[in-house]
Amino acid sequence: MKIFVSTGEVSGDLHLSYLVKEAKDLDENVQFYGVAGKHSRDVGVNIIQDIDELAIMGFTEAIKKYSYLKNKALEYIAFIKKEEIKKVIMVDYGGFNLKFLEMLKKEIKDIEVFYYIPPKLWIWGEKRIEKLKLADHIMVIFPWEVEFYKKHGVEAVYYGNPFTERYKNIERENKKILLLPGSRKQEIKSLIPDFLEIVKRNKNESYLLKLSSKDHLKWIDEDLMKYSNLEVSYTLTLKEAVKESKIAIAASGTVTLELALLGIPTIVVYKTNFINYFIAKYILSVGFVSLPNLTLNEEVFPELLQKDCNADEIEKTMKIILKDLTSVQNDIERIREKLSGTDITKRYAEFLLKGK
Repeated sequence: MKIFVSTGEVSGDLHLSYLVKEAKDLDENVQFYGVAGKHSRDVGVNIIQDIDELAIMGFTEAIKKYSYLKNKALEYIAFIKKEEIKKVIMVDYGGFNLKFLEMLKKEIKDIEVFYYIPPKLWIWGEKRIEKLKLADHIMVIFPWEVEFYKKHGVEAVYYGNPFTERYKNIERENKKILLLPGSRKQEIKSLIPDFLEIVKRNKNESYLLKLSSKDHLKWIDEDLMKYSNLEVSYTLTLKEAVKESKIAIAASGTVTLELALLGIPTIVVYKTNFINYFIAKYILSVGFVSLPNLTLNEEVFPELLQKDCNADEIEKTMKIILKDLTSVQNDIERIREKLSGTDITKRYAEFLLKGK
């Protein structure tokens, strides 16, 4: 059996890799081809397009690359036809995958499409659900999504969140403040100045700046070596970094859920250009932006967005959290309970292989 995969971001690639590994354990003859990254490559996906070449963040950036991505979709469809692939799994990356889904179904009528971790339409607008309905199967990883899709006449499959199987509450040394500015140029350039201002102000604190690649230093204008209380790492895993830390300050994204499941209190920060923020905050009426808060529909992790994302507010919020760690830890445990299940990834893989 051959399966084509399509994702476009590191978080989707990570979830895809879990699924691929389980599927290969269940059926050693299944082969995966498609658009993914290093995590999926490591478990045996034959990469025809690396996601590093597709990195896009925000609405304005996606518009600029529209024609490029449309041509890519046509290339992938040609590949699927040539290889006579009958199943496609799309993971997140709605800006591209929803259009790809529409084009794919138009070109190959009998193709079976699984949409795993569909775009968050309950945030980004319900009108796009008509495109999503073109998929044969919807596989979600948050419990409230089942009811959302049911309301729209769509049956969604839910077994639990796979991260609960891989991220456990770990013992921490409670020494450092962990800084996670994200992995995209726009995120890093907007957040690093505030991070470094905090480091400069608090010389008695130890800080750990975790970058996902040494290449990201080119997006940082300052010489980080001049900060004696700042350690910079490109090699530590998230678990290793959390083990050394007492609190995290993290760019909004999947990492905030990983941090919650690892048990560390976190401040969520996000700063983007005015157009993206205006669309996200006012037109789309986003209540919370971080997955831990969305899970419980309450603010477990403080969210400092746009004008509130500055050194003063981050410092003030950090002091409040560190004074009352017990209540934060209790809320974090509630997040795990809500997202847990049995043999989660294995059950999703079985569903994928079985299909219609």
